[in-house]
Amino acid sequence: MTAAIGLASLAACNQTPREQAADNIEANAEAVADNIEDRADYANTEAGEDLLENRADAVRATGENQAEDMRTHDADTNLSNGM
Repeated sequence: MTAAIGLASLAACNQTPREQAADNIEANAEAVADNIEDRADYANTEAGEDLLENRADAVRATGENQAEDMRTHDADTNLSNGM
């Protein structure tokens, strides 16, 4: 376990700022989606639970798309990554 943490830390040091930003986008989206899914567990109706689970899926997909955009588009091309 300690070795895995060390390797993850080392890998993070070798990332470009763009890759780190993309990873942060994905991590933040995942955290938000997890929170939404936690709320879904306490929904009053099945329809409410489904709505929240779908919203969590949409948040994850958006985060993945934004991170991929960050990784693949040049910051100077005025594309949608906003950099």
